[in-house]
Formats: sequence, C-alpha cells, structure tokens
Amino acid sequence: MTRKSKAVAIAMTTIVVFLALALYAQDKYSLKSPSGIAFSDFRGYEDWSVVSSARTDEVLKVIVANPIMIKAYKSGIPGNGQPFPDGSMIVKLQWKPKKSSEAQFVVDVPDVFTQAFVIEKDSKRFPKSGGWGYAVFNYDAASDKFSADAKSLSDCGHTCHSAVKAKDYIFHPYQKR
Repeated sequence: MTRKSKAVAIAMTTIVVFLALALYAQDKYSLKSPSGIAFSDFRGYEDWSVVSSARTDEVLKVIVANPIMIKAYKSGIPGNGQPFPDGSMIVKLQWKPKKSSEAQFVVDVPDVFTQAFVIEKDSKRFPKSGGWGYAVFNYDAASDKFSADAKSLSDCGHTCHSAVKAKDYIFHPYQKR
C-alpha cells in the first residue's frame, strides 16, 4: 500500500466513524409526527416561559409557550375574546411523579420524563381543529431517545380541547406570578 492510499484509507475510516456516530446520536429535531408536525418547529422549547403547571394521578406537567404566545397571553388573550395568533406554540412537558426523599414534607417531584405534547396554531394547516395542530413526542429514558407517537394525528388533541373552545381551545391560562 502506498503512502497516498494509506492516507485515503485513514481519511475514509475517519469519515465512516463520524457518520456512524452522527447516526447513533439522535437529533430529536429531525422527528415528525404522522401528520407532519415537526419537532423542529418547537426548537428551543426548553427555554420558553412557563405558562402553568398541572397534575394528574399519573403525570406532572409543566406547560411552556413560545414568545408569540406569551405576548398574546400578556395582552389578555384568550380572556378578551380574541384568538391566539398564528405562530403561537405551547408544549406540555410531562414527567412521572415521585415522592421527594429529601423534602421534610410530603411533595411530589418530577421523576422520569415521558413526553413532550406539542400544540401549534396555524389556521391554514389545521382549519378543521380550530387552527391548532397537536402531536406527541414520547421519550424513552432507557435509550435516551424521543419518538413521534404513531397514534398522534394533527387533530388528536382537538376532541379533548373542544371543551375549551371559548378560550381558543387552550386549557391553561397564563398564571399570575
């Protein structure tokens, strides 16, 4: 093997290793729901402002919204009868709860992260569901990977959210602080 062919072989091996590592490391923002809602639309949701929180018997939720939706909330929407503008986005971050082993009182705290339930307002894309599209991205802690919920159609949350049609299909008000 010539010196040049050795260099080419080393370069090719390096490229293959980097490609394998890139494929192995999941980019959650490459995921799309079955209806085409892209997780990448919600890029940066980890740093969005908190709207509210909620608790069911099975799940602790923190609800965050993008700056467009936060601005709308602060202007009085939906209480003023106006709808949220297109581009509004909200994410329900969901954890299984556990009892705190450190607090000196009984309190549930987040344990295992389970889902990012996303909602986006786009009147043109989602006219049949009040302008809102819904998707669920499940998280598997064992593999440290997200996946698009196969049963999550763009209007999957609409039936539930129809109960709050008068509030532009959004359950959670922006909580006072």
